Amino acid sequence: MQFPPSELVLNSNNQVYHLGLSPSTISDKIILVGDQDRVSMISSFFDSIEHKSQHREFVCHTGIYKGKRITVISTGIGTDNIDITLNELDALWNIDLENREEKKNIRSLDIIRIGTCGILQAPIPIHSYIVSTHAFGLDNIAHFYEISYTEKEKKLKDELVNHLQFPVGIQPYLVASNHELTEKLISEKTFQGITVTSSGFYGPQGRQLRVKNTTDGMNEKLTSFSFENHLVTNFEMESSAIFALGKAMGHRCATICLGVANRPKMEFSNGFDAEMKELILYVLDRI
Repeated sequence: MQFPPSELVLNSNNQVYHLGLSPSTISDKIILVGDQDRVSMISSFFDSIEHKSQHREFVCHTGIYKGKRITVISTGIGTDNIDITLNELDALWNIDLENREEKKNIRSLDIIRIGTCGILQAPIPIHSYIVSTHAFGLDNIAHFYEISYTEKEKKLKDELVNHLQFPVGIQPYLVASNHELTEKLISEKTFQGITVTSSGFYGPQGRQLRVKNTTDGMNEKLTSFSFENHLVTNFEMESSAIFALGKAMGHRCATICLGVANRPKMEFSNGFDAEMKELILYVLDRI
């Protein structure tokens, strides 16, 4: 199959259009972050850096950490940017950009998101490490792709939807993280559970300022959900698209977040740079 210029969009340097990257500039171990400044925070721990670039909000550093070649890319906020990032990363590894054809030998990437999140369980302290076992997507990215969900994923999604009783028009989906990669991130320091990926920071996460939202009581229902030892642990804005697209493309995806807000207690961190650096080292040493 050949991909025409309108579908696989490349720039004048034959790089993928939005990321501005070539295949040689990225590793098969990739850390995704939302914040551009967090890229240099991570690469500051590298033993050496071989590549730096920025195109739009997509900052990329590739280097060596303890003998491992790692790429860090900022995505900006939201699942719409994840749609761009995952598709273009996959194209860099699995499409011959010169001939615009899918390669015969498809490669699987390890993709780990390091982010921040809002905690939905009161006993979990601020600055805790939260590992996502599943992502419950309140966005619509996965609805545009053919994705095969397991019966367990479908059952867990149905249980959550029935528990929440969403307004008409909201169609969530649920997808598991890659078990093998996620297990590398779990320790006595972490909490694990379902991560809710919302399409916004305010109304979609139950916040109300001057405009009333349509999901009163949603956070309390998320907090109270329990099914076969699954709890909803946190809110963030990217993981559902990472897990869904990663699953469809054959990549191993995981998310670990630093909890910076406790929503049931209405608390927010007073600063978390030191804690984020500790989390970054935790992840680098485990991947």
